[in-house]
Amino acid sequence: MGIDLATINSITDKIPVILGKVHSLKDALDLPELRWLKTSDDPRLKDMISYALTLEGFARNASLHAAGVVIAPGPISDFVPVYKTPTTEPATQYNMKDLEEAGLLKMDFLGLRTLSIIDETLEQIKRNHGLVVDIDTIDFDDPATYELFARGQTQAVFQFESDPMQKALRELKPSVLDDLIAMNALYRPGPMGNIPDFIDRKNGRKPIEYLHPLMEPILNKTYGIIVYQEQVMQLVQTLAGFTLAQSDVMRRAMGKKDEKSMSEQRSKFVEGAKTNANIDEALATEIFDLIQKFAAYGFNKSHSAAYAYLAFQTAWLKVHYPAEFLAANMTAELSDQNKIVTLIDEAKRFNINVLPPDVNRSMATFVADKNVIYFGMAGIKTVGISAVEAIVEARQEAPFTSMFDFAARVEKKVVNKRVLEALVCSGAFDTLKHGHRAQLFSVIDTALHYASQVQDDALSNSGGLFGTEDIERPKEPALPRMEPWPERDRLRKEREYLSFYISGHPLQEYALAVQSFSTLLLSKLDPEKTGTQTRLCGLISDIRTRLDKRENTIAFVKVEQYTGSVECIFWSDKYKQFAELLKPDTVVVMMGKCEINGDTVKMVVDEVLSLEQAEKKFSKGYVVCIRPDAVNDEQLAKLKDRCNTSDAEDSLSFVVMRPDGKRQYSSMMKIKTSKENTAFLCSTFGEANVLIDTER
Repeated sequence: MGIDLATINSITDKIPVILGKVHSLKDALDLPELRWLKTSDDPRLKDMISYALTLEGFARNASLHAAGVVIAPGPISDFVPVYKTPTTEPATQYNMKDLEEAGLLKMDFLGLRTLSIIDETLEQIKRNHGLVVDIDTIDFDDPATYELFARGQTQAVFQFESDPMQKALRELKPSVLDDLIAMNALYRPGPMGNIPDFIDRKNGRKPIEYLHPLMEPILNKTYGIIVYQEQVMQLVQTLAGFTLAQSDVMRRAMGKKDEKSMSEQRSKFVEGAKTNANIDEALATEIFDLIQKFAAYGFNKSHSAAYAYLAFQTAWLKVHYPAEFLAANMTAELSDQNKIVTLIDEAKRFNINVLPPDVNRSMATFVADKNVIYFGMAGIKTVGISAVEAIVEARQEAPFTSMFDFAARVEKKVVNKRVLEALVCSGAFDTLKHGHRAQLFSVIDTALHYASQVQDDALSNSGGLFGTEDIERPKEPALPRMEPWPERDRLRKEREYLSFYISGHPLQEYALAVQSFSTLLLSKLDPEKTGTQTRLCGLISDIRTRLDKRENTIAFVKVEQYTGSVECIFWSDKYKQFAELLKPDTVVVMMGKCEINGDTVKMVVDEVLSLEQAEKKFSKGYVVCIRPDAVNDEQLAKLKDRCNTSDAEDSLSFVVMRPDGKRQYSSMMKIKTSKENTAFLCSTFGEANVLIDTER
């Protein structure tokens, strides 16, 4: 149709993806950023949209379920039409619903990344501790594991890692595996609304009531709430005398909400309840209505139990072997930048340091060593697996002592200039204490020349590369005197090769501002903020501009926080108004409406403020969290001096954490909001305990 790819991408990028499902084009065209397509005068765009609306929803090609297996009592072609796939395996031409109508059984055999993570964790435990852990025989009543769930510290715990789930766990405080099975079943569209009631009943805030005594044995583990499909079938079987087959027919009818079928099932249930359990018509009808209400959302318990079982195993590993467990997760998530950053933050919460690659300690994957995790060298761009294998083999004889020693001992055909550049910039030579990164980067060619000289001498003197023990090496060249790279340049190069920051972050010195001025934190994404006015404090890392159809400049600005980035969209009027504030490597506060689709966040910007402007507009003082035993008289005296000034007009509030877990609040003091006072409070009480109080 002659439409350039950039235009197509700019349109498709704006079509929302909600819960993994692409928004319909018809609805997407009503969004502000796509509405112009409806009124476009370009005949090519008109035709494209017309064709797309017509074709949307059609099957584009025959597709094959990756894990579906159909079971038939005889040759499959005797029951349904089949076709030959490119892999020569026969496949049914019917989809799963049609197969069910044809009376065939379809089973899904799913591979889970979690199983690989568990295996890798067990391997690292064996290597580090000499222990062979049988994950299937762990104590499923382990108090420490349930305490982890109760604290909501379930990042990287299978099926329980989302922020809303963590919040629900903190309220629930699960104490048995059945609690986890139920939460896994409830945390889905539909039954999710029952979670507050489930929590209140579990913790005794609401009574657990049953419409009939026969219901108690079936519902007691879910505190009187119908959660599972199996419970629906058991209730119908126990109360009305249905067979399991009849119970399943009724469950399916409830799920499909077929009025005619439901009327028939209601009559059968009421009659059966009267005959089987002597339940009168009014109560039987009430019970049927209750079952019907929950049956549409009931989840398969066996599925939920299997997942909760795996979840407990991963949580147990996280509690008892956190370094090994998080290292295995990082290896599994290496291609997901945001996930790796989240896991690094989680490691810090467990007092585990994640260090840059190290030529003497790192392997291809992330590996744990006591309370340290070393970055996997296979995750460094331009460093292939063959290079990693050569490095690991060469250091078996002895640790490397310098970059020159490294270059001389590792096969130069595998470790070339590009590999050395990547290793230097990612910090893989930092622990050798042989020069800083700028020095090493400047002598890479010299190191390769030195390596060639050593290896050529070895070949000529011994007839083989590996007979070098008695051959004296040339003296290693001296490193030039030069200044280290500026912090921001060093981090930028590190990120270029690792895809994220490891040894620091450009936002580190602005951590308090990011936390205080942001109502949108990428570490705690809330999909409900979509369409609302939010504030985003972060670092501008990229600016792209283009002309709109009126030849006015619009901009797409990438703003980073610790765990990801937001695409901030400036329409022409806003770009013209705020262009002077939009500079790379600048920390700003953006305000506008955000759109959250999974991990992707976009914002249509209304206003931009510099940090100084944001402090003047939003700051109204400080909030400090303290424990009574963590403050001494000298600190209080210094604090009092800063409060007794004529310009101390802003509030200074304290949240005192009492030993019994309760909090007391105090806001009697006044102080001036300034860089000096911010630095004083952070150094005195700890940066994590200080927040700028803002108008939110």
